[in-house]
Amino acid sequence: MSKAPYAGSTVLVTGATEGIGRACALQLADVRAKLVLGARNTERLEQIASECRELGAQVLTQPTDVSREADCQRLVEAGIAEFGGLDTLVCNAGSTMWARFDQLESLDVFPHLLQVNLMGAVNCIRHALPALRASGGRLVAVASAAGMTGVPERTAYAASKHALVGFMDSLRIELRDRGVSVTVAAPDFVLTETHRRAIGADGKALGTSPMQEGKLLTASRCAEMILADTWARKRLCLTSSRTRLGLLLKPFLPALLDRIAAKAIEQRR
Repeated sequence: MSKAPYAGSTVLVTGATEGIGRACALQLADVRAKLVLGARNTERLEQIASECRELGAQVLTQPTDVSREADCQRLVEAGIAEFGGLDTLVCNAGSTMWARFDQLESLDVFPHLLQVNLMGAVNCIRHALPALRASGGRLVAVASAAGMTGVPERTAYAASKHALVGFMDSLRIELRDRGVSVTVAAPDFVLTETHRRAIGADGKALGTSPMQEGKLLTASRCAEMILADTWARKRLCLTSSRTRLGLLLKPFLPALLDRIAAKAIEQRR
């Protein structure tokens, strides 16, 4: 990414302690953005903040559970108070699952993932939107390729990401004359710690990744693509040719797309 984008601007990143969020924070720090970082784990939050400060960035941290609107309000208000405004909001925090629907012992995973993956973004955007309007800012939500089509063993996750995509697409239309750009990022499989914490059939974290991680896109490269497309105010950031192909096939050859999605899961195990 060029050194010019984001330099000196204020960027808020949720889920900033690992994976895509952490990679975004480090890349933004490298260009001297002013960072507002939110995540649940205070210790890891301070660790990434320290790394960003070593790169020369100004950083504010705020422990945040995005499923709680009050936490999101505190995060946004603290960032605005510290830096005088907000230029970009990166809604990245999320959670996932790996289990067939008919093997789930409980349906609790559905409200949980909707609360984190959908409402986590909604909560932050609600309180950040006035500042983004004032700055003519940028808004990006990290959804997923699973938010564009069905994916086996990820029913609740796909449902939450489909909802997020629908929300963002609708919001884009509402904001079309307000100067705020709305980007949806739909990454394919990315090498992050999230897979190890994926919720299994028993409702507990898997503990180990179900993926062949050597074949996955790195979080750093994914973050680079997301930040570049957000800066360019693109409506959609796709990180793989497979996702691009899937979007082309879906209206015309949906059964073929189903087979591709099933094979993608089988090959990653």
